[in-house]
Amino acid sequence: MIGKLRGKVDCIDDDNVILDVGGVGYQVFCSARTLAALPAEGEAAQLVIETHVREDHIHLYGFPDTVERDWFDLLATVQRVGNKMALTILGAYTPEQLAHAILAKDTAAFSRISGVGPKLAERIVTELKDKVAKLPTSSFQIATGNVSATPKKKAEPVDNTIEDAISALVNLGYSRSEAYGATMKASQNVSGVPSIDQLIKLSLKELVRA
Repeated sequence: MIGKLRGKVDCIDDDNVILDVGGVGYQVFCSARTLAALPAEGEAAQLVIETHVREDHIHLYGFPDTVERDWFDLLATVQRVGNKMALTILGAYTPEQLAHAILAKDTAAFSRISGVGPKLAERIVTELKDKVAKLPTSSFQIATGNVSATPKKKAEPVDNTIEDAISALVNLGYSRSEAYGATMKASQNVSGVPSIDQLIKLSLKELVRA
């Protein structure tokens, strides 16, 4: 099984890249974010590979790091989320954004992705809410000529105080993902257990900085 490929970018298509490794061209399917981060044709690139072998084909899926590969595998476990849809989701959001959306129960964030309806969005949140805290996120961002990432800490589950703060911020017009990210940052920057009012004020400051 192929676990990693390093070679020169031969050509990039809508959903895949041909990577020339020692004169052999490997077709690797990638998310839109990963494809956008690849260097120009003829330049060197490296991808972590997930190999899927079926009776009628062998498909290679490429990722900037093992974190995104693990998220791809996790998303694909959800009923009606196949490999193609998993890549589409990873093309829309980073692992950190996905963790925030799932833990914040932000089904609207997933419904905005092409091909994901309300029912599938609900299924993604429901089936993965107890699993995402076990996965790390990564700092991989689109940067021309650079496909790399640094692992970050695991996502944190939502406690009652944070959930109340999230609900209050949502009532003020923020999305659940925005509210979740802000309250998590605010709770980590305060000593002891903050009151709900204190957490909301600190979260609003985080949202203003964003």
